[in-house]
Amino acid sequence: MDLFKILYPIEWVVAWIMVQFHALFQLLGLNPASGTAWALSIVGLVVVIRVMLIPLFVRQIRASRGMQLLAPEMQAIQKKYKGKSDPASREAMSRETMDLYKKHNTNPLASCLPILAQSPIFFALFRVLNSLQNIASGQQAPIGVMTKDLASQAERATLFGAPLSSTFVKAADAVSGPVGHVVSVAGNVRFVTILLIVAMSVTTFTTQRQLTMKNMPASALQGPMAQQQKMLLYILPLVFAFSGVNFPIGVLIYWTTTNIWSMGQQFYTIRRMPAPGSEAERLLKERQARKGKVQDQVAAGPELPAIEEQPRGQRAQPKRKDRQRKRTTSDGAASDADVPDSSSDPEDDEPEPPAPTKPKK
Repeated sequence: MDLFKILYPIEWVVAWIMVQFHALFQLLGLNPASGTAWALSIVGLVVVIRVMLIPLFVRQIRASRGMQLLAPEMQAIQKKYKGKSDPASREAMSRETMDLYKKHNTNPLASCLPILAQSPIFFALFRVLNSLQNIASGQQAPIGVMTKDLASQAERATLFGAPLSSTFVKAADAVSGPVGHVVSVAGNVRFVTILLIVAMSVTTFTTQRQLTMKNMPASALQGPMAQQQKMLLYILPLVFAFSGVNFPIGVLIYWTTTNIWSMGQQFYTIRRMPAPGSEAERLLKERQARKGKVQDQVAAGPELPAIEEQPRGQRAQPKRKDRQRKRTTSDGAASDADVPDSSSDPEDDEPEPPAPTKPKK
C-alpha cells in the first residue's frame, strides 16, 4: 500500500500527459473515442519521458564507453586473483576494481540509469491503465485529470479491435462495443499482444546487438563480462516474451515505442561517437576519409591548361640584320651585295650603343 502511495504522484503526471496529448489529437481531428487517439497519447508520453531522460542517456553512453575501455585492465585484475578466495584477496580485488572505476571516471550502475528512471513511470502507466475500469464505474476516484468520462472513453478504446486496457492472460474477459452490444474480442487481444511482444523483443535484440558487435573494441569482446552481455542478448527477449502476456496492451505500446526510440538514439550515437577501437570507429574513419577526398576534389576544381607567362622586365630589343659588305667588280661597278636589303627596318641601321664599361680604379 505504501508503494502505491509513492507511485500516486507519478500516476498523476502520467495521466496528465496522456490527457493533454489526447486533447491535442482531438483538436487535430482524430476521433476522441478511437484507440488511435489514445495509443498516440501513449506514444506522446514516451516522447516526453525520453526527451527528459537525454542527460541520463548521455551519462549511460559515457559509462558504457568507460567500461569498454577498462575491460583489458579488469581482465588483468581478475586473472591476478583467479583461484584466490581468501578474504584478504577478495578485499584487495574489490579495492583495485574500485580504483579502476575511479581512474576511468565510470560506474557500472550508470549504464542502467535510463532503465531505472523509467521503471516508476512504467509501473505508474500500468496502474493508470488497470484503473480505467474502476474509475469509469465509479469504484475508484479519478487520477488527476483522468475523469470518469475520460476513463470510460479510454477503457473502451480499441486498437485493431483490442481494448488498450486488456491483457493476453485475461483476453477471454475482454469486450468491446457500446453498452448492450458488447462483443468478445479475445482473438484480437491475443493477436495484438503477440504482435507487440514480437516487435518489443526484436527491437531489444537489435539494440543490444549493435551495442555489443559494433561499438565494442576487440579486447572488450572477450572475458566473463563479454560472455554475460552475450547471454543477455538472447535472454532479455525471452524475458519480455514471457512477462509481456501479463501487461495491458497500452503498456506494451509504451514499451515497444521506448525500445524503438532507444534503438534509433543508440544508432545515431554509435554512428557519430563510436567507442575507440570498435568496428563503428573504423567505419566512421572510412566515411570521413571518403568525405575528405570528395571535398578535396571539389575544392581543386577541373584541371585547366597551363598558361605560359612571359617574364616581365626590359623590352626585348629587335635583332639587327647583318649587312652585306660591299664588293666591287673589276670594272668598278657596285655589285648586288652593295645594295642594302630594302626589307630591313631603318631602325635596324642605327648602331647599337656601346656597352657600359666599369670605371677603372
